[in-house]
Amino acid sequence: MRETGQTVLWICDPMHGNTESTAGGCKTRRFENILRELDLAFRIHAESGSWLGGVHIELTGDDVTECTGGARGLSDADLARSYRSTVDPRLNAEQALELAMLIAEHARERRS
Repeated sequence: MRETGQTVLWICDPMHGNTESTAGGCKTRRFENILRELDLAFRIHAESGSWLGGVHIELTGDDVTECTGGARGLSDADLARSYRSTVDPRLNAEQALELAMLIAEHARERRS
């Protein structure tokens, strides 16, 4: 892209590529996979001298159990407790905050 002189806005979408179904057929996302993909995107851009300009995240401020993992260590068994999405599993407020802290940490590192 540098050779063409084009300005590019790079965006990471760690949600859609990490959707899977549990053994019971429930659609979910594993929080650790989302974190890993986002962390990798930041590292690739840092090593390439480019900037990650955005992140697509599906989330809700509600206390849902649609994605496993996170600080509470939600498991497949927890999904039934508060699974409310009719479309795609969303991060709950706690998981979204964890993800925001990862983004802030990478931004701080790049500014240093």
